[in-house]
Amino acid sequence: MFATFFHELKAAKVPVTLKEYLTLMEALQADLADRNVEYFYYLSRAALVKDERHLDKFDQVFGHVFKGLDLMREAVEAQIPEEWLRSLAQLYLTEEEKAKIEALGGWEKIMEELKKRLAEQKGRHQGGKKWIGTEGTSPYGADGYNPAGVRIGQKTNRNNRAIKVWDKREYKDLDDKVELGTRNIKVALRRLRRFAREGAPEELDLVTTIKGTAHKGYLDIHMRPERRNTVKVLMFFDIGGSMDWHIKTAEELFSAARTEFKHLEYFYFHNCLYEFVWKDNARRWTERTPTWQVLHKYPADYKVVFVGDASMSPYEISVAGGSVEHMNEEPGAVWMRRVADIYEHCVWLNPVPESHWNWTPSIKIMRDLLSGRMYPLTIDGLDRAMKELMR
Repeated sequence: MFATFFHELKAAKVPVTLKEYLTLMEALQADLADRNVEYFYYLSRAALVKDERHLDKFDQVFGHVFKGLDLMREAVEAQIPEEWLRSLAQLYLTEEEKAKIEALGGWEKIMEELKKRLAEQKGRHQGGKKWIGTEGTSPYGADGYNPAGVRIGQKTNRNNRAIKVWDKREYKDLDDKVELGTRNIKVALRRLRRFAREGAPEELDLVTTIKGTAHKGYLDIHMRPERRNTVKVLMFFDIGGSMDWHIKTAEELFSAARTEFKHLEYFYFHNCLYEFVWKDNARRWTERTPTWQVLHKYPADYKVVFVGDASMSPYEISVAGGSVEHMNEEPGAVWMRRVADIYEHCVWLNPVPESHWNWTPSIKIMRDLLSGRMYPLTIDGLDRAMKELMR
């Protein structure tokens, strides 16, 4: 069974290795799971999953391989909010379907019977019209049909008839395509690291201390500078206009970046980069920084990240005076090319879903200006952007 579990994880593209599998086997031999299904679940997850994005796949495989174990029963032991079910029925059930529910005894009868069957049923059931199971016409289960059912254990909708989708999936939001939260952003940004020891000696060099003590015959303490991430990052944030829809995502990215990078500089712009940027949005017209000054101040070894939806009139990029806010002497495209020419490692992060990019001409133009180095603000997109910056 454990070997099957390992192979199923591999088939689901969860990157588990033989070493991690053997680690799990050693832990089981040491009885760390204490013969408890729940403990085994968390032990195997800790041993086999090294990247948060794969937790959802792990849960699915675990449920598939060990579906007969007690842990999976937790999915049908929660309380069902009857008020929610009633309000949902008012929205989605036809008068005919409501009549069928009443014919079965009404809401109280359905919920009372579900609790009773949970207590009576001892194993898996397939087909039929009474027990919780699959296929069949029971009001409770999966892959069957009933006009007033409670869906339990079914992966996707089939007949658009279930009055409640009831499954325990603790990590269903951790997916390559979901928008990022601050915690997930930090995990993704950690790919952008290059460590070196810098600053004053402030931490114990244990190996050198041991060697020195053994050689001299008395305690010989050695200190060394702390290892720090030496990657330098320059970020430009689009602010205002259509970016107001993405404020939360941009704030989370900014917060995570300030935590992860010691050498971080940032500026704001609107829609497209022009001849000036700013640090304080409240004083954007009185305290501006010339873009040339920024490009001269920060050397070419900085990693540059633009954050914006790139959604604007194409004229704002390609025409002098095309800016919606001022008469820019040079097209925004000229400034974008200057940045791309100076900084070898430069990417654009776009909060607009990648599937929508072809609908907006300005997104295509901006992407072409950066030689295709535009990435969506998802876990997968940010991961690809960090790999690009570390080339």
